[in-house]
Amino acid sequence: MPHELHKSGVRTSLAVRNEPYWGAPVERGLYVGFRRLEHGGNWVARYRVDFAKQQYKALGPATKSFDYDAAKKDAQAWKKAVDAGVKTGEVETVADACTCYVKALRKAKREKTARDAERRFERVIDNDALGKIRLDKLKKQHIEAWRERLEEGRLAPIPTKRGRPPVAKPLAPAGFKRMLTALKAALNHAVEEEYVSPDKAMQWRGVKPEKEADGRRDLYLSKPQRRALLDAAQGNVRDLIECVALTGCRPGDPAVALRKDYDASNKTVTFRTKDHARTIPLSPAAAALLDRLAKSKLPNAYLFTQDNGKPWASKEWAALTRAAATDAGLPDGVVLYTLRHCWITEAITGGMDVLTVARLAGTSLAMIQKHYGHLVSGTRDQLAAIAML
Repeated sequence: MPHELHKSGVRTSLAVRNEPYWGAPVERGLYVGFRRLEHGGNWVARYRVDFAKQQYKALGPATKSFDYDAAKKDAQAWKKAVDAGVKTGEVETVADACTCYVKALRKAKREKTARDAERRFERVIDNDALGKIRLDKLKKQHIEAWRERLEEGRLAPIPTKRGRPPVAKPLAPAGFKRMLTALKAALNHAVEEEYVSPDKAMQWRGVKPEKEADGRRDLYLSKPQRRALLDAAQGNVRDLIECVALTGCRPGDPAVALRKDYDASNKTVTFRTKDHARTIPLSPAAAALLDRLAKSKLPNAYLFTQDNGKPWASKEWAALTRAAATDAGLPDGVVLYTLRHCWITEAITGGMDVLTVARLAGTSLAMIQKHYGHLVSGTRDQLAAIAML
């Protein structure tokens, strides 16, 4: 006999047992049940598709806000997903979808893309509230709230890995765009694999990065300004600033470089961040810097350290670089990455081919062409000098 589970008094009077109590049919083959516990209880649903095996779905604890009507609504949404062929119960949360996407990339032999996506999800999904949200409950406002946390650096600490600090720093619009792209790819894959209904896709497709998120790097420092920044830098951060200015590396590259990564005989250094190692030749000025820093250090000692001897973390060098830029009277927004941009700009305008620039900077040719292609001079003159026909 069906129970009147929509009545709170009826639910309270039920005896505690593991087997749910079931109400009247909600729709054909669909029932909402209540599992009575010592304190409160949980809503469940069951559904039989024609003569197929009966399926069950845990809906969640019964509360004032999640009453019978709310449970009934969720049960009907679940039935709709089952009827649409959605594989409920296999991949349920946003974090599950991200893990599934990484596995699919590896199965497709796209290891580099898989590692990049996995690294991003570890940072911004796995330990964040967004990762725990069920796919069938995901809404646009969840992703917008996630955007705010990323842009403000309000993410939970994660285990330290080489080249990655445990505490997240605020993401610039370009950084958020990359994270959003990876998340959307994972969610779209979940739709393709029928882990979530296609009509949910509108929740994330409506989230857009800022229009200028992938614009050109515009903040450029002249050579006198770069020298002024170096002169204003206090303590060991000067070495870090000089290294980025002379090599065009990412700030995190020298921050984790060890003495054994510098080959003094051949004047090369190996940087090991961004999921791969790359060995680059050094200019005389850069080699002189590393010669000085490598002196008397053991192979596993850090080449670049703070004044207290500890390894660098982004929050430390960021604050000191901002202070030096202020003291030098430089424009707002100067960071270590500004010097990387300056190096790439100088290399290209100085005539170095873009493939070599990309290799030395540890980035893709596509990125160089996208952001710096406008700097390649002489192309029109070269075309004019060639008779195509």
